[in-house]
Amino acid sequence: MGEFAPEAAEALKVAEAACGQPELEEISSRRGSSVWKATGPRGIASIKVGTGGTAEVTAREASVLDQLPGYTVTAGRFDGGVWFVTPWLAGPSTWQVFRPVRKGEGGRDDALAAAVGLCRAVAVLHAEGWVHGDLQPQHGIHGDDGTVRLLDFAWSRKAGTTPWMTFDGTMVHLTAPELATRIITGPQPVDTTRAADVYALAGTLWTCATGHWPLDYESAGLGRGTPMKVIREAIAAKAVPLSSLTPWPALQTRLRSVLLAGPDDRPTAAELITMVQAVGG
Repeated sequence: MGEFAPEAAEALKVAEAACGQPELEEISSRRGSSVWKATGPRGIASIKVGTGGTAEVTAREASVLDQLPGYTVTAGRFDGGVWFVTPWLAGPSTWQVFRPVRKGEGGRDDALAAAVGLCRAVAVLHAEGWVHGDLQPQHGIHGDDGTVRLLDFAWSRKAGTTPWMTFDGTMVHLTAPELATRIITGPQPVDTTRAADVYALAGTLWTCATGHWPLDYESAGLGRGTPMKVIREAIAAKAVPLSSLTPWPALQTRLRSVLLAGPDDRPTAAELITMVQAVGG
């Protein structure tokens, strides 16, 4: 595990004020962005630190959190980086809730409730005028009260704004074909869309249910080690078929229709709630 950046000591002071004297646990660290869990006698906080090229991405995410209802954030800068502190969101991710389903141990009722909750959280975000831009299996946290909170707003934008100069995509395996095309052909900056969010939402639920990405790369000759650029080009060309693995046909049939639809024909996130609710366990 890495060491907490001493330059971001101000973030520790904020976490200490919220939690008491905290113990730090590194949760993730990649490409200049790290997330830490600060656990103290009065509570738990999340500290995110971005350095180098990710500093402004981190600042952008803090700005989004500051504008969203229900989220609390304190942010600051240091030489070469940006940090922000938020309350820790307790609960399993959507990926974790679906684990019994993937292992063939039941759990479909809980998984369906989680799927509906995730769709509802996205629908609320969209209704408030936002596009998430980076929905993934780990980006929904399910609280004990059934409420789902979303994570990772670095690529989120308010409708009518474009807060970046260049957008080159987030999780390529969940990128809608039309978004992949725009990333490849431009013009930049590329705007994320609610329709692309719904594609990623359906792909996220597919992945949670099966343990595999929705697209069958092997049948398209795209094996392990294929560069992301090549995969994105294949997605843009719609040259990768959907996986034929169907451990949960009733759910996957509905998700398949979403993943195969063009952006103008996809349901909204709110409509996807109804589709998922119609699935039997």
